[in-house]
Amino acid sequence: MSQPRPSAQRLVDHVDRLGAEHPPIALDSVDFTVIDPVTLEARFGHVLDYMARVELEVDRNVLELMTMLPDPPEVDVHFYRDVWQPQEIQHGRILDELQVRLGRDNANADLDSIGTKLKVLGALGHLGAFQDVSRMLYYVTGMATERSAVLAYNLLHDGVAEMGETAVAQTIIAPIRRQEPGHYAFYQLSARLLWSELAAWQKWLVRHLRRLSFSPVGANDDEQKADFGDLMATLGIDDDSDFTAQIARVEMELLWARDKGLPVPEYVTRAFREARELSVARAAGDSSAGR
Repeated sequence: MSQPRPSAQRLVDHVDRLGAEHPPIALDSVDFTVIDPVTLEARFGHVLDYMARVELEVDRNVLELMTMLPDPPEVDVHFYRDVWQPQEIQHGRILDELQVRLGRDNANADLDSIGTKLKVLGALGHLGAFQDVSRMLYYVTGMATERSAVLAYNLLHDGVAEMGETAVAQTIIAPIRRQEPGHYAFYQLSARLLWSELAAWQKWLVRHLRRLSFSPVGANDDEQKADFGDLMATLGIDDDSDFTAQIARVEMELLWARDKGLPVPEYVTRAFREARELSVARAAGDSSAGR
């Protein structure tokens, strides 16, 4: 058997190291002590619910991956089966337990539905060249998702810490956010490696499909987009802020390097703006209904 190229071996080593150094967060390491549960729930309850749902839906995400990538590289399977899924599921369980202790319902996570578009990608994925297009979309989506998570957890941590909720900040939010950068690094390394191997037509198709498919993490319909808009408002995220630039930085470098002078792809800014608009519109509708 031939040895992996140095860049590919670096990816394998990274996944092995993630699994060894970052096991799922042990429940007995978590302190659910809350000083002011009413205020914490009022300010951040919906943020906890959104993040818990997204983390718990990793089970469905794995089903989606198995559908759209019928013959994935071994390192991808090792990553999402042995490292990413166990870590993310535990994140979701812990966040969900916290919100339940604050008096909220459990997150309404969709664990098993798979959209028609992904099934079509999976059918086409039996053609190796097209599966590489699907893999590239998986990697750039993963980069945006994990970078969003890191930045959002940073903001949530700071907000919870400012409230004096030290146990939540130090034993829940901080350990969770500590595991997210390793996931981002996997997608980044994978994307850079694969992009260099794609033919011109494959790169064109990735760009085209990415424009059509981008949405904020966990926002799969208008209601969830409005929920994400609420999260943006609570955490102080603007659709044209540095937040969006950081999410799209590597994606911009890879997919759109030829387009100079644009820090963020227009479809990213548009998606975040739409989320805020839906949030504002929903709030206005609720206010009108209450009068």
